[in-house]
Amino acid sequence: MAGAINEVSETFEAIRNLVAAGTVRVSEHGYDELSNDGILVRDLLTGIGNAVVVEDYPGFRKGPAVLVLQFDREQRPIHVVWGIPKGLSEPAVLVTAYRPDPKRWVENYTERRR
Repeated sequence: MAGAINEVSETFEAIRNLVAAGTVRVSEHGYDELSNDGILVRDLLTGIGNAVVVEDYPGFRKGPAVLVLQFDREQRPIHVVWGIPKGLSEPAVLVTAYRPDPKRWVENYTERRR
């Protein structure tokens, strides 16, 4: 995929609305990854309004999901995978989050290096 998605992601719009309503769950894997990289859930929840969709997975087998670029309070980049469980309309699930590896992503962290 070539960089951030310019069109509106229906999945991400639904996730933003769910986060705004406080209908959020963090997966067990998500908690582990957040802890490993020193990422605070609070930063992800408050920063979702400025997130940029990097990849959209509307047909993912576990339910629609998106990979977004967000930043923590110190403006360090974070990739976050958000999803909605298959067959449901809520909650927004923070599947995982990690600090993107600059060796694997171009400078703006929205496109994978080839």
